[in-house]
Amino acid sequence: MKEQIVSLYKAQDKIYARAVSGWFVRWRWALVWATQLLFYGLPWLNWNGRQAVLFDLGARRFYIFELVLYPQDFIYLTGLLIVSAYALFLFTTVAGRLWCGYACPQTVYTEIFMWVERRIEGDRMRRMKLDQGPWTFEKLWRKSAKQAAWIAIGLWTGFTFVGYFTPIQLLGSEVLSFNLGPWETFWVLFYGFATYGNAGWMREQVCKYMCPYARFQSVMFDKDTLIISYDEARGEPRGGVRAKRGSEAAAQAAKKQGDCIDCGLCVQVCPTGIDIRQGLQYECIGCAACIDVCNGVMDKMHTPRGLIRYDTQNGLQQHLTRSQVLKRVLRPRVLGYSAVLLLICVALFASLLMRAPFRVDVVRDRGALARMVDDGWVENVYRLQIMNATERTQRYRVSAEGLAQLKIEVPAELMVQPAQARWVPVAVRVPPEVAQQVGTGAHGLRFSIERLPEAGEGAHLLVEKSTFMVPR
Repeated sequence: MKEQIVSLYKAQDKIYARAVSGWFVRWRWALVWATQLLFYGLPWLNWNGRQAVLFDLGARRFYIFELVLYPQDFIYLTGLLIVSAYALFLFTTVAGRLWCGYACPQTVYTEIFMWVERRIEGDRMRRMKLDQGPWTFEKLWRKSAKQAAWIAIGLWTGFTFVGYFTPIQLLGSEVLSFNLGPWETFWVLFYGFATYGNAGWMREQVCKYMCPYARFQSVMFDKDTLIISYDEARGEPRGGVRAKRGSEAAAQAAKKQGDCIDCGLCVQVCPTGIDIRQGLQYECIGCAACIDVCNGVMDKMHTPRGLIRYDTQNGLQQHLTRSQVLKRVLRPRVLGYSAVLLLICVALFASLLMRAPFRVDVVRDRGALARMVDDGWVENVYRLQIMNATERTQRYRVSAEGLAQLKIEVPAELMVQPAQARWVPVAVRVPPEVAQQVGTGAHGLRFSIERLPEAGEGAHLLVEKSTFMVPR
């Protein structure tokens, strides 16, 4: 009996996506330009003599235009992530995978890399012929030029990414002088390689197998979600008879078939290689390339557009008009997501607007909780970290209260430079009779830190709680 070897792995056929033009393609390229101009250009923008957006991990300060954030402001990052999550839920409930099809970095960079590929190697048929043919000088230089362009885009992307954490002008000078630090080198190469590999080689594999969103997106869909749909009632039975003109038999056959002429262009333009005529599939990223190409075919066949279109399951099953479909968009689920998203956005922006212009951390002296000084006074030593969250020099005054007759030893006025933090030692003392009266143990203490008024700015007061220890 002859043994048969069964492979557990299936070789992945390469997808040669055909170029297409249309309304949705123009929208996608508009978002490619918008996102990449923002990503590549923002690090080079200056603001108040510094980089406008900089996440300085070494100094533990994050600059976003006028905002100066400290690690204690991590709550704002949490709020931003919550806003992003609810926005994703809302858009997916309304119109499916809009994020994947138009603004996801994987889609954006794949679109850029595919454009480079078409410019160098040609469109679908030329690329297929080039790959299937033998190695010639033309094939060698075209493949080499494509890889060089991809690597250059990947490295520039990695360089820009690191430029958000290290001042990009300093980073550029270090690259030109071959003096780039080890961590910067690692992240430039790592992020560049990830961009090159994901957008140049893996492409649809990332969307189909690596991205978790493709797996749980169906949870956010319902029968009134706008998805890219093939109108089976109108398109079936499909066939190419309609293309044959001039015979009576062809005219009779054309009456019995649907509008789909089975040209296969909707499959050829799909970046994930699926056939949308088989219904909704998790591999569909919602790029709408199949809509654009099908509308072009319908124009040539002198039949109405919309054989493949954005529609809902209810719209297809109940033959709803476009206005009826759009009216059902404002359903309770969408209104709920919208209300929650609006409340979170309002709360986040209100918190930013009312945010204190400085922060204070109170740290007790680790050497001794309490100690006896001259004349039996009890002293506790603290360290106050005053963090100036503005880009102007500020003056502060520190006081304390909570125990009778306490005295505080601290400079009468403290200066903190723009967007800087200063540690200030503070000694708090109480007389022996007060210490004896309150007894041993921990007692409540409040530090009041007041920002003194400057030109155009009013005073601001922060109160931080701590404890005063009385020893036995």
